[in-house]
Amino acid sequence: MGAFENKTVLVTGSGRGIGRAVALRFATEGANVVVNDLDREVAEETAAEVERLGGKPAVVAGSVTEAEFADRFVAIALDQFSGIDVVINNAGYTWDNVIQKMDDAQWQAMLDVHLTAPFRILRAAGDYFRAAAKEEKAAGREVFRKVVNVSSVSGVFGNAGQANYAAAKMGVVGFTKALAKEWGRYKVNVNTVAFGLVLTRLTQATDDPNASVDVQGRQIKVGIQPERLERISQAIPLGRPGTPEEGAGSIYMLCTPDANYVTGQLLVVDGGQR
Repeated sequence: MGAFENKTVLVTGSGRGIGRAVALRFATEGANVVVNDLDREVAEETAAEVERLGGKPAVVAGSVTEAEFADRFVAIALDQFSGIDVVINNAGYTWDNVIQKMDDAQWQAMLDVHLTAPFRILRAAGDYFRAAAKEEKAAGREVFRKVVNVSSVSGVFGNAGQANYAAAKMGVVGFTKALAKEWGRYKVNVNTVAFGLVLTRLTQATDDPNASVDVQGRQIKVGIQPERLERISQAIPLGRPGTPEEGAGSIYMLCTPDANYVTGQLLVVDGGQR
């Protein structure tokens, strides 16, 4: 029996990259996994792999920034699996520019996806968390549930050209710490993982200066020039970027019973770079 057998895990942005690795990590432990991605086809591919690994999947496609997304995301977990045990707010992307060239839409987009979306999702899950905790307390049981919000070293330490992203990701840290104080009484551990360089499609090496992905009709530049990627790698004490699976491991670790007394914390996962 897996460690998360019959437990339900919600993971935003889990069609690719770190989010996908998180979904698959929990699947290997028998979890019910609610998968999300902008691209339904990609989300369904992850869901199929979740099932192959022994988990039970559900798919909620669409943008986490949509006003009704949070309620839909939480509702499918409760309708199909009758509970929520873990919420991972992972969805996001970068949209870089120096401040004098950054317009309001570019600024707001990062706040919407990285900060407002997690707020709405956890607000929607709050009714269930409170009701479950009340019932368990009355029965004399202590049951812990977990929230991990994904931040970035850009938010913790700053990064030129990312004022919007850095502001949103540092906001995630403050949001996490406040919610940990609010939800401690419900036995919900709320923590943040701030990633350094992890190799995904957004950070892969490329010689194409015009490499981009489509995010809701916006062409967002992706990739890092090989020479620059090599310089960054040399500055990391462990000598290389992280993998999505290693990123997933740090998130999974905070969701295990071993972390039941860990809440309101920021875990920097950057290979020792800072």
